[in-house]
Amino acid sequence: MINIVLFGKPGAGKGTQAEFLKTKYNLTHISTGDIFRYNIKNETPLGLEAKSYINKGELVPDALTIKMLQDEIEKNPDTKGFLFDGFPRTTEQADALDEFLKTKGWGVTATVALEADDEVLVARLLERGKTSGRADDQDEALIRNRYQEYNEKTAPLIEYYKAQGKFHAVNGIGEIAEITNRLSAVIDTL
Repeated sequence: MINIVLFGKPGAGKGTQAEFLKTKYNLTHISTGDIFRYNIKNETPLGLEAKSYINKGELVPDALTIKMLQDEIEKNPDTKGFLFDGFPRTTEQADALDEFLKTKGWGVTATVALEADDEVLVARLLERGKTSGRADDQDEALIRNRYQEYNEKTAPLIEYYKAQGKFHAVNGIGEIAEITNRLSAVIDTL
């Protein structure tokens, strides 16, 4: 069982890279963004609540995120491992994930962070916003608010996972295949 946490700021390429990594390593991809979008699209109670936060450029509260994530993990009892994309985003979520995985006899194997300059990422998101239809990708102020949220709440995960010897940083700038090769070089050593 290999469980990888893939994180980075919005627009860093987590979703794109997750598609390659889930296939290469036969992992179940769990994207909190996909889970949120599914629940929002289907107007579930959890989805409507999540939408109110996302539209303001804020992170969805931990309890709500964790409930959606646990439901998704439970749907995949026979997986060879999980690729967590966009979760955890806070040390509290990381603790909750560790505790939940322990109940299954599992744990986080490694955390891989895609690192990129904010200005490059803002440009990526504004470009994505032209076709994604996502309000939070079309407004530079909302994007920058998401980065401030990331810096305040998510960046402390670096120290959290470094303390466990599970943190790996990967340059997220370049051609998609180059970035995939960088990620694979880290994962192949696990």
